[in-house]
Amino acid sequence: MNREFRVEAYPNFIPFIDRKKLSSHPYIFAPVCHSGHWWLWLINTRTRKCQILDPLHKKAPSDERKDINKFTGYVFSRLIAYAGGKPLEKGEKEKEIKAPYVKISGQKTSYDCAIYVMKWLELIEPENIKKGKYEWDNWTQEEVDHYRVEYASRILFSEINRQRDHAIRESSAIRLSKPSSVLLSPFCQINSEDVNG
Repeated sequence: MNREFRVEAYPNFIPFIDRKKLSSHPYIFAPVCHSGHWWLWLINTRTRKCQILDPLHKKAPSDERKDINKFTGYVFSRLIAYAGGKPLEKGEKEKEIKAPYVKISGQKTSYDCAIYVMKWLELIEPENIKKGKYEWDNWTQEEVDHYRVEYASRILFSEINRQRDHAIRESSAIRLSKPSSVLLSPFCQINSEDVNG
């Protein structure tokens, strides 16, 4: 990192920054995706400590990932300072923020990382973070497949998709074929065995 990260340099994002929440919430959760892999940053704004939950790795697998993690810590430190809080580190140390990887069991396939991150965002409670207790991380592949179907349903049937579908149906310029009734059946479920097979 050669130059300072300044929140003000990204005016399009500033309306989405809630200064009050950034400076008052005890934890900030930051999902990160790079090269098709998701992991989760936990930032404790009170203790100024960070942790990484990665469903696949127990430590940064490459120098590139180490750099991405340092940059993520730096960006969040700058965001907290922008919101009126104290940065996670001072001076040049701010560019070298290190976060330990939490030892948890994780994904059993090469493609479930996003499912784990989304489920962690639902389940993480401050008490478990303080105690270092993560008893809910050892899911069976069947449970992960169930979560995938659950999330797919939420996304497909979300209000924004209903609005999009309505706009498409009303448009004379866009015509899409109707989905197969078999795929719409509640009895049709695709799991990891179907993907791997």
